[in-house]
Amino acid sequence: MADAGRRAAFLDRDGTILEDPGFLHQPGKARLLPGAGAAVRRLNDAGVLVVTVSNQSGIARGLHTAADYHAVQRRLAELLAAPPYQAHLDGAYFCPHHPEVTGPCDCRKPGTRLFEEARAALGIDFARSFFIGDRLSDVGPARTLGGTGFLVLTGEGEGHRDQARVLGVTVVADLAAAVREILGRP
Repeated sequence: MADAGRRAAFLDRDGTILEDPGFLHQPGKARLLPGAGAAVRRLNDAGVLVVTVSNQSGIARGLHTAADYHAVQRRLAELLAAPPYQAHLDGAYFCPHHPEVTGPCDCRKPGTRLFEEARAALGIDFARSFFIGDRLSDVGPARTLGGTGFLVLTGEGEGHRDQARVLGVTVVADLAAAVREILGRP
């Protein structure tokens, strides 16, 4: 891997970067959470790779399709690229499964397959990376793979706050607060 050792921020999408209305599948309903666009830009400017990793169980449940997921991802990219942010994602991965519908898989977070795929594709050093989301499953891979987890209190985060603290996960208000913590670290 020519780029071995790169830092990355693995971000959950819905509830962390975008407002989460539940099973988001319509691009026109994609809305950045306050401060999220600027936070992604700060990561870009600092040379930290930004990768979304998202569980999309609505696909397995028949509520929407993989094409719908990709349409929302394109809209997210447009929102981030537009002024004033002019930010970008370096990668996007998703799990279309749900254990009650499709059975167990190794790509549904906190499973690590999608993170491993990102590492192989982008030359990421997990120990120097960050796992950010509004659920314990988003930050759990930090314990398995190395790195630092941040639970954001946007989306579903409030409901996971106490357990995150018991597990030693840093709890922050939102993505912008997580990025301030990250960029303050060596």
